Amino acid sequence: MNNESNLNEMLVQKREKLEQLKEMGKNPFKIENYQVSHHSKYIIENFNSMEGQEVTIAGRIMSRRGHGKASFMDVQDSEGRIQAFLNINNLGEDEYKLLKLYDIGDIIGIKGEVFKTKRGEISVKAKEVTLLTKSLQILPEKFHGLKDPDLRYRQRYVDLIVNPEVKETFVLRSKILKAIKEFLDNKGFLEVDTPILNTIAGGATAKPFITHHNTLDIDMYLRIANELYLKRLIVGGFDRVYEMGRMFRNEGMSIKHNPEYTAIELYQAYADFNDMMEITENVVAYAAKKALGTTKINYQGTDIDLTPPWNRMTMEEAVKEYAGVDFSEINTDEEAIKVAKEKGIEITAGMKRGHVINALFEEYGEEHLVQPTFITHHPVEVSPLAKRDPEDPRRTKRFEAFMNTWEIANAFSELNDPIDQKQRFEDQLKQREAGDEEAHMMDLDFVNALEVGLPPTGGLGIGIDRLVMVLTDQSSIRDVILFPTMKPMD
Repeated sequence: MNNESNLNEMLVQKREKLEQLKEMGKNPFKIENYQVSHHSKYIIENFNSMEGQEVTIAGRIMSRRGHGKASFMDVQDSEGRIQAFLNINNLGEDEYKLLKLYDIGDIIGIKGEVFKTKRGEISVKAKEVTLLTKSLQILPEKFHGLKDPDLRYRQRYVDLIVNPEVKETFVLRSKILKAIKEFLDNKGFLEVDTPILNTIAGGATAKPFITHHNTLDIDMYLRIANELYLKRLIVGGFDRVYEMGRMFRNEGMSIKHNPEYTAIELYQAYADFNDMMEITENVVAYAAKKALGTTKINYQGTDIDLTPPWNRMTMEEAVKEYAGVDFSEINTDEEAIKVAKEKGIEITAGMKRGHVINALFEEYGEEHLVQPTFITHHPVEVSPLAKRDPEDPRRTKRFEAFMNTWEIANAFSELNDPIDQKQRFEDQLKQREAGDEEAHMMDLDFVNALEVGLPPTGGLGIGIDRLVMVLTDQSSIRDVILFPTMKPMD
């Protein structure tokens, strides 16, 4: 008999056992609740005070061994595993016989006494066993486990059961997110909610997902950023606001890109991009310290020190160092495009000096930024919402934060000149008309908000998933998103 036939037979047997239980009036799916007094981790860590006490635990059968009049089960709950000892004397003959109808994967409740076996293993000596849920599927066996990444992401519920370290990653993720919010709350920021469905996709350069509202009979967009709404709140009189939530970008997928991802954006009135740098390095260090107990981490074999202050370089300094091109000597678009061709940069319609600087940085600079580094003063052509640098109006008061060669944050002194902003939107529209689907749309209401008056403001966005990847030492974004986007099996 082949392996597939064995599996099919086991599935049939599980259903037959369920039918037997139903015939005996013991249908587990009719049970509505079960009072749990303790979890495995607490019992094990506090054995000295727990020994001899009666407890009720509940969890999934992960293994069983023994036969005759005594047997053992490993029961896994939300915090770990604990052994249960079951014998005919404590349970009674009828209840003990019922155990034959229980399988690995079933969820049970156990009432019994905490003790330590002769081999020294902390256990619960069962007095009562209640079948709470009958599992009708087969868990991967423990030696091979669930290793196929595609199947792990599709069936995360199984992944969490058989790979306990996966659950720990998501516990750490929760701690990191909580710490980020705690840091901002302590700084006087207000958490707010802004629309996910937008009539204009704005606040970033990205291709949006499009949907349709039937009643209004208009196309709408899932937000690519929440920036423009949050800045409207600063106009309205809030001095410090933030929002952490889902963003959606209809772009490629990779180990560090998922079309649905988590980001946080925050805005502070009367602040600039230097204030945002200080917040960035300190909030990341705070989250690492809270979740991991240290600001010195190791990512995939590389030591990374998150301790502030972080390194700082202008984009032009990075291009000079890593691409060997000095833009202090290149002042025209024609000169810049000539250099781009020499360096193998793809030339696109409407490309200007600033676009070339950015392209050279992405091609030659990013790969060197392993330790936390701020890259500052981006060209105005690639920064349509950032304030110009008075010392060189071709540059902006913007930075991106990098670590492990990845961009994890983007921030700037916000553009609050409505005339300049409208002109930049119009320049972006020309780029859209030339075929750039990621260029900004015109948002006249946002221009109107700026005309009402936006105070000097610093804004910051952090990619939460990438940050969590680095802090939890995960090689793929799918390992830090519980249910990543997957192509349907059929």
